[in-house]
Amino acid sequence: MRLWTLHPKYLDEKGLVALWREALLAKAVLGGKTQGYRHHPQLARFRACANPRAAIDAYLRAVLDESLARGYAFDARKAGRARPAAPIPATDGQLAHEWSHLARKLRARDPAHWRRARRVTAPEPHPLFRLIPGPAAEWERISPVTRRAGGAPRAGVARPSGPPPSAQAGNFWRRASSGSR
Repeated sequence: MRLWTLHPKYLDEKGLVALWREALLAKAVLGGKTQGYRHHPQLARFRACANPRAAIDAYLRAVLDESLARGYAFDARKAGRARPAAPIPATDGQLAHEWSHLARKLRARDPAHWRRARRVTAPEPHPLFRLIPGPAAEWERISPVTRRAGGAPRAGVARPSGPPPSAQAGNFWRRASSGSR
């Protein structure tokens, strides 16, 4: 299970569909509707929220919004009620680690998508997350050397800081693919 800290706009088709399925599984786990994955470490940040169900619903809503922007037919009823959820803190080191991880996946799975992603210098977090300084999460499988270095990514990915400018909002891939390749 991977509940990306990255904004879902960076995921390829397979990644976005997988995220939808995994976030729905997380919702079932947090709602006590399944026995599997109850102790999955990525759920800890949702459990730490005042209202974990509102948090996972907000997470799913952003994934749903991205799917609709791409013309996919995800079932909006499964995302739950639209209700406010407090932002969840996530470290810039976690975001950088995930960006590096996603780049490796895209390079192997979807080279055209990977080439577009390489142009991003400061990836944005999922709208539910608020970035704070720090290393990648303890539950990530990162080498001890990398962890001691602050969870820095392998390939010089700039660590984003602060909220993204509103001018950068919108469907990243639609904008990126409309220009030259």
